[in-house]
Amino acid sequence: MENAPLDIDAELSRFAREEARKLGLEREQWVEPVRSNESFKASDRATTTMLVSGLTLAHDTLVCAALTGLGYRVEALDAPDNAALQFGKEFGNRGQCNPTYYTVGNLVKHLVHLRDEKGLATADIVNGYIFVTAGACGPCRFGMYVTEYRKALRDAGFDGFRVVLFQQQGGMKQATGDETGLVIDQKFVFGIVRALMAGDVLNLLAYRIRPYETVPGATDEALRECRETLSTAFRDDRSAVTALWRCRRRLARIEVDRTQPKPVVSVIGEFWAMTTEGDGNYQLQRFLEQEGAEVDVQGVTNWLLFMVWENRYDTLQRQTLKADDTGRKGLEGKDATKKLWMLEAAEAAVRAHFQLYAKAIGLHGYHLPDMESIAKLASKHYDNHVRGGEGHMEVGKLVHFIEDRVNHMTISVKPFGCMPSSGVSDGVQAAVTSRYPDAIFLPIETTGDGKVNVQSRIQMMLFRARQNARAELETVLAEKGLDEGSFRTKVSGSRRWKSAFARPRHRYAGVAANLAAAV
Repeated sequence: MENAPLDIDAELSRFAREEARKLGLEREQWVEPVRSNESFKASDRATTTMLVSGLTLAHDTLVCAALTGLGYRVEALDAPDNAALQFGKEFGNRGQCNPTYYTVGNLVKHLVHLRDEKGLATADIVNGYIFVTAGACGPCRFGMYVTEYRKALRDAGFDGFRVVLFQQQGGMKQATGDETGLVIDQKFVFGIVRALMAGDVLNLLAYRIRPYETVPGATDEALRECRETLSTAFRDDRSAVTALWRCRRRLARIEVDRTQPKPVVSVIGEFWAMTTEGDGNYQLQRFLEQEGAEVDVQGVTNWLLFMVWENRYDTLQRQTLKADDTGRKGLEGKDATKKLWMLEAAEAAVRAHFQLYAKAIGLHGYHLPDMESIAKLASKHYDNHVRGGEGHMEVGKLVHFIEDRVNHMTISVKPFGCMPSSGVSDGVQAAVTSRYPDAIFLPIETTGDGKVNVQSRIQMMLFRARQNARAELETVLAEKGLDEGSFRTKVSGSRRWKSAFARPRHRYAGVAANLAAAV
């Protein structure tokens, strides 16, 4: 027996089991159970709190208010931070992308806080809370988020916690019945879209004003009051337009000085990474402002228009193959004209409501992107049929920014492990920038622990953008026969251009250069 050969495989298996037991990881392979939103009943609404997270502070706050107005108990989670990332990595699967770890970990972190800090029993948390999230299919891990949530919740000790999913493009037929807790009907969709648009115009205007405020913190204080005003309107089902007018009066008290030449930096890329305001992108927007830039952010409304464009584009493509489109929802023997008309009406409604909100709050001169134009710009470099992430939209945006002199610099932010965005920003965009050698384009990857490296790269590129903004202003002043002193005197003596809402007509990338041309 002493000379018997050692069974290496058996020994390794035994060692692995012992180590897993020591680490508390000796669990069965996760298998996704068949779940249904029916686990959240209408009778549960009065005793169940819906947890919401994933967008900016303004969006999450207003979405919660809109859901409260529909009769739900709602609570917004904090912005995901690096502590959430650690929870996500501890309880999530290996090899996931950063948004998965941050968002999954953020939910687990909150529930652990309720259990360990607030003293709630695990059973009370499981029975008294649910998490509502969006889902989608396609070549992206976003389609697996709900599974990641449930797996992490089980491993963190919250097995059975309900994660309610609704599909981004599922329409209003995905949750029906009198007993369904989350009813996705016309009132629900309209309420959420209104809240998202209000959050958009509030954010967009804030990023216009804050870089030029003369009293530091004045914009943030006004924003806090505006969020409260809008939240009250959505909770009480009052007019959002009236609330936006009240916000306008509050924002009008902010004093600004737009004679300073600041580089305009557009942030694009993977949806969550470019939208979040926390550690997931190293507080990118605030860092850029601290470095003296004006940030051009992308609104959630752009994504709504993109989904409408996708539906229209796919329907037009399928019409040419109607004879072969024999699936349950296929177009064989059907006329898609009605659907196309409905999509046209949906786009028109989105644009009209957005412009109504924009005018009410004072967001002058802002134009939502023409998705057909963006698709055509991108088609030379990225096939419109390819899906995943933002598809061709990121490519089309960059070409638009360059050709129409929208900004001085573009940052494409993607999370570590994001497959669709990495292929675009690291591959296709290199071909785009080779055609425009003067363009300043910086792709960055976020991992949760590379803040110093990323911010150093941004600072180097921002130096060039700052020089371009300064040169742009000096060129305009020379053309107009002005020096900086007389320019500032003219602006300071103008009630119009001292307004927090003033936006000179777009001729150049920089606001100061456009203002010099206008005065």
